[in-house]
Amino acid sequence: MSHFTKTSKAAALVLLSSFVFALPTMADQAKSQSSFQLPAYEQLKLDNGLTVFLLPQHEVPLITVQATVRAGAVNDNVAGVSQLTSQALLLGAGGKSKAEIEQLVDFLGASLISEGTLEGSSLRADFLAKDTEQMLAIFHKVLTQPAFDLAEFDKLKARQIAAVAQAKESPRMVMEHYFNKLVFGSHPYGNAISGTAGSLKTISQQQVKDFHQSFYQPANTAISIVGDFKPDAMKALLQKLFASWNNGKVIKQPDLTAALPKAEKAKVLLVNKADAIETTFSIGGVGVKQSNPDYVGISVVNTVLGGRFTSWLNDELRVNSGLTYGARSGFERYSATGIFTISSFTKTESTKAAVDLALNTYQRLWDKGIDQATLDSAKAYVKGQFPPRFETNTALAGLLGDMYLYGFNQEFINSFQSKVDQLTVAESKRLINSYFPKDKLQFVLIGKAEAIKDIAKSYGEVTQVDITADSI
Repeated sequence: MSHFTKTSKAAALVLLSSFVFALPTMADQAKSQSSFQLPAYEQLKLDNGLTVFLLPQHEVPLITVQATVRAGAVNDNVAGVSQLTSQALLLGAGGKSKAEIEQLVDFLGASLISEGTLEGSSLRADFLAKDTEQMLAIFHKVLTQPAFDLAEFDKLKARQIAAVAQAKESPRMVMEHYFNKLVFGSHPYGNAISGTAGSLKTISQQQVKDFHQSFYQPANTAISIVGDFKPDAMKALLQKLFASWNNGKVIKQPDLTAALPKAEKAKVLLVNKADAIETTFSIGGVGVKQSNPDYVGISVVNTVLGGRFTSWLNDELRVNSGLTYGARSGFERYSATGIFTISSFTKTESTKAAVDLALNTYQRLWDKGIDQATLDSAKAYVKGQFPPRFETNTALAGLLGDMYLYGFNQEFINSFQSKVDQLTVAESKRLINSYFPKDKLQFVLIGKAEAIKDIAKSYGEVTQVDITADSI
């Protein structure tokens, strides 16, 4: 993630709005837990194909603007080019240098952030409503007219190469990439979001320009605007700024549903970190896609297993056995599929005990299932956590961007809590059997291979790599 930001009265207003939202009455809490609805918004499309979401919120004089582009690591022809492109947007644009843009954003007390993910990239600005015209003009230039200054690009690339190396010092920061690579292999979902040191060294300024030209197009982008604005005035401003944007190239998106791999056998990726004093591990397999209609119930079941502090996994591995400081499980959802993982870490000498206990705890889903009291507790927890996730302009703009990127609509949000209410013990059993991978599990163990390689063999076919290796 790259950003320009400054602590300011705008930031203070964000904190104030969060504080106001955080103090509902008991009646409000009860209502929000049973009837949360996404605030009314308008969706439109400009003649050039640019999708626009407008969601007015007048509680505080703040606005968030987010551009979501269908350009992520799945589109990489060289590992890391999509993320490097998203970061390079901030290196100067529209005749202004990186320093000039930083100074103007800083002067306005605003923020400008860019980020790349597996399936998309985003550019987000947060600012005071009175600065709308200035900030949208900057936003437009950064998104559509990036300079990709060569000197700044070379410095950015060097920083990213150093960051990739630094991430390997913390196994939890790189675990998702190793697990995705094990599960998806050469499929685009196995691509490394940040790239590798070797791949990043090969990426040129021209390749980043070409990637931007190919994918940063209006028909491949949605702009979400949430905050204190008048819709008609905002539409006119967007039309003025973005109507002429047209890169003209044909967008070539990969077919992510094609050749999705299936687990043929249990496999273990053993990642040697010679100086490790603990083992970081993930266990799981293929999960569910973002738009899966059963996801609400799946989320409740996962809450019981490993989605909260009082979950089965955390109780067993942390509270009862003291084998770790934390254990969790979760579903990472993409547009065509997803992954499910159980994750934790433990001292090297307790690797087998921790992994076995995680597996035995997971098996409880099938052996004992979830009783009514446990289900009711998880349902209350999930409902209580749901509304606060969408209380800020930033969260709402991100949600609208996700709706565009992953192809779900407001009904998913508006029906979420009623679907939680409808979940029964019998239905939880169906969800467990349908969506939680039980056989042919995939394992990633990051630790001192010499000490744990025999343990790894007991879980499946082992492939060993060194964490210092450029790729798997």
